[in-house]
Amino acid sequence: MDMGMAMGSMSMGGMPPLMAFPQFYWAVVGSAIGVATLVNIYNHVLYRQRMSAANSRLPNPAKPNSPFFLFSATLFALTREASNYSLRIPIKTRLVRLPTFGRASLILANVTVLIVLCFYGFDMGDRWSREDIGYRCGFVTIGQLPLLFLLTGKNNIIGYLTGVSHERLNWLHRWCARCLLLTATIHMGYFFADWAPYNYIGTQLKENTLVWKGIVAWALLVWIVFSSMTPIRGWSYEVFVLQHLISFAVFIGFVYIHTPVEVHGYIWAPVALFWIDRVIRVARVLYANVSAFHPKQREAGHMSGFWACKAEFTPLPHNTTRIVIRNPPISWTPGQHVFLSCHSIVPLQSHPFTVASIPEDGRMEFLVKAETGGTKRFFRHAEKSHGLPESSSRSCTKTVAIEGPYGCLRPLRQFDSVMLLAGSTGASFTMPLLRDILQGWKENAESSSSFSLLKSPTGAVTRHVRFVWVVKSKGQLGWFAEQLSSVYAEFTALQDKLRDIKLEVTVYVTCDDAFTDEHKTLLSNVTAPNRDFFPKTAPEQHGPVELRSRTIPLKKDEKSLNTVDEVKEMPVSASLSADPSEVPCCCGANSRDGSARPISHLSSATSTGSKQKLLVHPSIAVFSGRPDPRTIIRKSLEQALGESAVVICGPQGLVADVKQDVCALSDERAVHKGTGAQGIYLHTESFGY
Repeated sequence: MDMGMAMGSMSMGGMPPLMAFPQFYWAVVGSAIGVATLVNIYNHVLYRQRMSAANSRLPNPAKPNSPFFLFSATLFALTREASNYSLRIPIKTRLVRLPTFGRASLILANVTVLIVLCFYGFDMGDRWSREDIGYRCGFVTIGQLPLLFLLTGKNNIIGYLTGVSHERLNWLHRWCARCLLLTATIHMGYFFADWAPYNYIGTQLKENTLVWKGIVAWALLVWIVFSSMTPIRGWSYEVFVLQHLISFAVFIGFVYIHTPVEVHGYIWAPVALFWIDRVIRVARVLYANVSAFHPKQREAGHMSGFWACKAEFTPLPHNTTRIVIRNPPISWTPGQHVFLSCHSIVPLQSHPFTVASIPEDGRMEFLVKAETGGTKRFFRHAEKSHGLPESSSRSCTKTVAIEGPYGCLRPLRQFDSVMLLAGSTGASFTMPLLRDILQGWKENAESSSSFSLLKSPTGAVTRHVRFVWVVKSKGQLGWFAEQLSSVYAEFTALQDKLRDIKLEVTVYVTCDDAFTDEHKTLLSNVTAPNRDFFPKTAPEQHGPVELRSRTIPLKKDEKSLNTVDEVKEMPVSASLSADPSEVPCCCGANSRDGSARPISHLSSATSTGSKQKLLVHPSIAVFSGRPDPRTIIRKSLEQALGESAVVICGPQGLVADVKQDVCALSDERAVHKGTGAQGIYLHTESFGY
């Protein structure tokens, strides 16, 4: 196994030289990246074409009209439907979800290419070819290293070219590491198989230093792959990151001393990629956090001292912390996230948080659920410091550092119908998206709205938005109650100028028995609200509503919102709207009767005899129970006159269910398969590392 010799130029049995096989691999990888880049460019062109059509007041700008756009929409619809589909295998009381077909196909294609490169041209039954196969596999293994590092950086070329954010490439990084382990194991296995008949393995380990160096590199790779699995990674993410970097550094070192000089370029390339990413990150951190880079804000009095960012920590119900940075030094787009650190509270830790506000607010806001570690310490600090003066040593205002923003998704303003679904703190992702579409409607209402190739498009194509938020209790509803009311009030004012827009906002409260009982009693004593208080778009009364109840209770950690089975009928009280897509809560005693309770026009009384105070806008429907995502999405799709978008942010179970629902609805409606139904763009975000 003496790889110190010049193996790269060797040609075995008329085959190409060994150095050609890593090049073959990169020809395939480069082609795949090129296709993804072309798709990204097409999406940008399509976005600008739709926005231009909307500014020109053309009808249905999100609907493909020409044969070319109709063909591409059909191709995209078929690809999305296939790539988002996943098999579900019931095992006793559990449901095992396999990876989506899109992800599985990508990994399978990578494995197939690697296996072909490793074994092409060899007679697998010829024992004299084992060492040659081992050499070939070694070169193929080394060729994969740059891709592994290209997929892991927060600032990476693949992400910029394809329009895919770094966190969405991370799963591919992990699977490429597993493919690397596969070919490295084949490389080692064929040498051992060649030596074993002669009892030569022990001799090689003792006398050939390259052999034990290779075995150490392989063992380190095994550890890296094993420690990157979700359960282990989730125990302590900060510890995982530290040991991951150290392990990779040692691994690269042993690979370097194990391999011939011809392939060292494939080792120096990932090292260079790693440091380029670090340099860019340091530059971005310095720009975002050092006040000297923002002289205008310093002159305006928004910054003082060396550091640019100060944040206020406020405790909220359900162990949640609101963190607000006023007059932030950087801009962002809705749906992006930043890495935030506060070393005076949690030293040497940085956590990714979605920005829950939009740039027009003049502040950067985060909702942070206290789990363990740093997020829990944020909440404890907010509790202890709430209400204390800024001069206090325990002031709620602290100096923080931010890195970013990161993350991207296709602008939702280009879609005719948009459905935003969120569970719990997932609303910090969907709320800015809702407000961004509202901002686009405001720009549509202004006569100054125009289109230019040299600036970002203004306005919005969107006609219909459905916003659904699932919370456990009244306390969580308070996180965004004010913003929801403000959004609906602004929407009502815009309807006088834009009569073809529609907004539906629904909140589902799943597990607050005291809350539902309180408002059931309250609503029975409250007279019908003044109809003049309601906007013109207030939902009309409905007749009897079919409500589905679950026959199987949810486990505490079950995230799925799928619904089945028993159908009951319930009359709807006067002046209340009901939604047939809701499902009763299964979390408490009050759900035993199997009837969900609509509690629209949510209000609270501070004392007996006092006026009821509306917590949200009266046109926002609030229900007790769980929604049926498929019914909600179907109702929105039926109103679409162009391509639709579905965005979901929440627990992984909820995200998987919505993904399956979108696939089923796409197939049910035969999107672009001769029916004229419009395509569905799906974007998912789930909790966890």
